[in-house]
Amino acid sequence: MCGIVGYIGHREAYPVILKGLKRLEYRGYDSAGVALINGGLKVYKKKGKVAELEEEVIGKDLRGHIGIGHTRWATHGEPSDRNAHPHLSNSGELAMIHNGIIENYVSIKNDLLKKGYTFKSDTDTEVLLNFIEDIKKNNGGTLEEALRIALKRIVGAYCILLIDQNDPETIIAARKGSPLVIGIGKGEHFLASDASPIIEYTKEVVYVNDYEIAIVRPDELILKNLGNEKQTPFITKLDMELAAIEKDGYEHFMLKEINEQPETIHDCLRGRLLPESGQIIMSGVDDHLAALKNAQRIVIVACGTSWHAGLIAEYIIEELCRIPVEVEYASEFRYRNPVVNKGDVIIAISQSGETADTLVALGSAKEKGAFIFGVVNAVGSSIARLSDAGAYSHAGPEIGVASTKAFTGQLAVLTMMALKIGYAKGTIDEDRYIGLMKELQAVPEKVKTILADTSNIKRIAEKYKDAHDFLFLGRGYNFPVALEGALKLKEISYIHAEGYPAAEMKHGPIALVDENLPVVFVATKDSYYEKIVSNVQEIKARKGKVIAVATETDEIIPGMADDVMFVPDADEIIAPLLSVVPLQLLSYYVGVAKGLDVDKPRNLAKSVTVE
Repeated sequence: MCGIVGYIGHREAYPVILKGLKRLEYRGYDSAGVALINGGLKVYKKKGKVAELEEEVIGKDLRGHIGIGHTRWATHGEPSDRNAHPHLSNSGELAMIHNGIIENYVSIKNDLLKKGYTFKSDTDTEVLLNFIEDIKKNNGGTLEEALRIALKRIVGAYCILLIDQNDPETIIAARKGSPLVIGIGKGEHFLASDASPIIEYTKEVVYVNDYEIAIVRPDELILKNLGNEKQTPFITKLDMELAAIEKDGYEHFMLKEINEQPETIHDCLRGRLLPESGQIIMSGVDDHLAALKNAQRIVIVACGTSWHAGLIAEYIIEELCRIPVEVEYASEFRYRNPVVNKGDVIIAISQSGETADTLVALGSAKEKGAFIFGVVNAVGSSIARLSDAGAYSHAGPEIGVASTKAFTGQLAVLTMMALKIGYAKGTIDEDRYIGLMKELQAVPEKVKTILADTSNIKRIAEKYKDAHDFLFLGRGYNFPVALEGALKLKEISYIHAEGYPAAEMKHGPIALVDENLPVVFVATKDSYYEKIVSNVQEIKARKGKVIAVATETDEIIPGMADDVMFVPDADEIIAPLLSVVPLQLLSYYVGVAKGLDVDKPRNLAKSVTVE
């Protein structure tokens, strides 16, 4: 949940680290800090965003060619200067930053207190750092050896960067359950939670695996496992451009990423969806088609927005492939004792590919013999490496905390999968197969028409920005879209919002309806259309304010709703790719109208890499 940056080489470290922290701020912005070595350890840290740290260090000695930096999302200890990273050991010789949670830190801390150690923070990180120092002092070995011993004794997840003022030519790093990528330059190395701070300097990277320790020097990278056995670094070329992580003239990353969707959906489909020849080419599916089409059951595991994509996929796969599908919250799936059999297919959906709960859920399912298929956006991520097969959504870096283009990329991938499997099974005929392929191919241009003029959505947002509650309703394929619309509004505007199947409103939520409650209906023309019209009438009869997402050719809903956001006509299986876009824009414009930082909503971080 935190952003980690490190640099060692011939450059001044601070400017590299500061720029990296700004690019990783979407991962955590409760506090920020840096540690530099220049004749001794210098640590500067500050509660708040990176800008507060930047202001704090004006006039300070920022020299040094080695350093580590951190943006924090608080777990142990409230956001404060003293709980900010980096932390110093009791001797003042070691500094460390850490992403993750050390579950047994209390017992370790109690042992250290008995030995006379003192603590300046409430964090588990400071406990781990002093534990490492204590091992080094008592064993008389190297810092690397002390770290290795400590990591065998702790319980939890971590990504650690550690520096020693007595060894200004080395950064030691380790990971388990939290991501770490190392960029390789000429006489320099860059370390980060993801590639965004690195891409400006090099495209050659190494993704560190769980239970690996990296010893990083300007001209040397050594990887070892916890058994002290050297590992061969696998160098990967980054397929990312610097422009992809810049705002490119937009006020916010979220607006940029919403507007990128015609291109990102096209990129997802390109080379895969070929309706002219009747082909869908997806190597991850092609190579394992027998296992996928013969699956007795598919279980989709995901969190947040990715879970909503999984719900839509459940409807699509069951309709087109006639395979029973279950959709599980990864956080629940991992802690209960689910029935998973050999031959079951587990589809894991994650933008970052690093979601902690999803990773653990996959590991458990894989041990039971399930076939793991990953749908991720981040190339080289942990879920991508753990999966037996998979497909990238090719949405490009998503910096805004609220997921937008990653969601539509996931839907595009899952729809192609369902079409390919269904056609191979013979559960859809050729006419339906080709027709849906053409419908899917048309989505980028249709999204472009939605984005061409958003003034009406902006007007609606201004009208309802002071509402205290929203209700989002949909049926069928559009029910999960209603859930996603409610989530986006909560994330961005801090307005309480609920998503429900429209038919369920009479089983409780209709009690909330009065003249002050905006009710958003996802009401595109589909097989549920007449039912949704009745639901709209029921809300209007109770003086509720109706905002509708409706098909452009609709003449009934616009006459009933107080406000309408239009989308082009599409088959109901494809419609969620369109109907979600106005809801993304609505949440964005409400947040902006309320004067909020929509890219960095309070209490949220982009990638949930801790429990």
